[in-house]
Amino acid sequence: MPTISEGDPTTIALQLKNDHYTVLVGSGLIQKTAGWIGGKTSIQSRKAVIVTDSNVGPLYAATVRKSLEEAGIDCLVITVPAGEASKNMEQVTDICREMLRAGLDRKSFLVALGGGVVGDLAGFAAAIFQRGIPCVQIPTTIVSQVDSSVGGKTGVNTPEGKNLVGAFHQPKLVLADVDTLGTLEEREFNEGFAEIIKHAAIRDASLLDLVEDRDRIREHLVELVSRNVAIKAAVVEEDERETTGTRALLNFGHTLGHGIEAAGGYGRFLHGEAISLGLVAAARLSVEHSTLTREESDRIIECLEQYGLPIQLADDISNEAILNAMQRDKKFEAGAIRFVLLDTLGSAFVSPDISSNDLEEALQALR
Repeated sequence: MPTISEGDPTTIALQLKNDHYTVLVGSGLIQKTAGWIGGKTSIQSRKAVIVTDSNVGPLYAATVRKSLEEAGIDCLVITVPAGEASKNMEQVTDICREMLRAGLDRKSFLVALGGGVVGDLAGFAAAIFQRGIPCVQIPTTIVSQVDSSVGGKTGVNTPEGKNLVGAFHQPKLVLADVDTLGTLEEREFNEGFAEIIKHAAIRDASLLDLVEDRDRIREHLVELVSRNVAIKAAVVEEDERETTGTRALLNFGHTLGHGIEAAGGYGRFLHGEAISLGLVAAARLSVEHSTLTREESDRIIECLEQYGLPIQLADDISNEAILNAMQRDKKFEAGAIRFVLLDTLGSAFVSPDISSNDLEEALQALR
């Protein structure tokens, strides 16, 4: 289990087989970025690049850059267009070439400042630039703070599917500054709760008690993010590279969710919105093919509704398009479906018993 130290900030320490790093959760962290890097990592480089996007950069890049430059670190800022469409190999190539032209080398480090798209994209660039340089993740959305910034998965999309090209590249440090969540629009804030509800469903049913207090949730962001990071960190420590099957449990709702996201065309759904639909389908399949009760399934769906997340699929996205996208997903092994079900709230398992017909029926039930 990860070591969790409460305080200001809350500290979650991950210990992996060949690596270790710290996740800090609190308020006012980005103003002291250089100090946290100096105190919590072995990074000593005097050259850095901040990779951010056109939404986050204008809000926070100057603050992070000022902290680094005041510590004597030369800092390049690269800004990519905001949105899922930027998560592609062409953008990775552009980032790496700009870093080379600016004189960065294998002793430099990269700071990924933004949501899940930036974290995945910039993390992948760090993984392959001169065969790998250190990466610091500064996630600025709910999704990225509770999920994607922790665990070392980086990568980009292709026309064939989501995250099909990538690498494991663990960060050296994660700074989850909850103040950055205050600038999110309501839709972007809410989408992150799909991942939070997923974590509760597979590992900690009591987390739903906090989620259901919708009117006061912003008062409890440090606790909310910390508890979710602890869940994700525990799974990653158990199965860093998806070799034992434990990490596959994090895919609850994602098998269909990724198919829906791809079939809808990247940009139609926010990630959490597509995952919400996948969670609804997976919860219902857990009732039909496992021991989850109808009441437990309904509780998951009601939580999603509470945050304005979709629970019904539009008719213009065909089952065929979704299933075709799923066939290219990494969750298929030799054509077999690895589908995560719940036996009760807080307990999940990978089932080999869900057929393509079951998935098609589940999609039809979403209409």
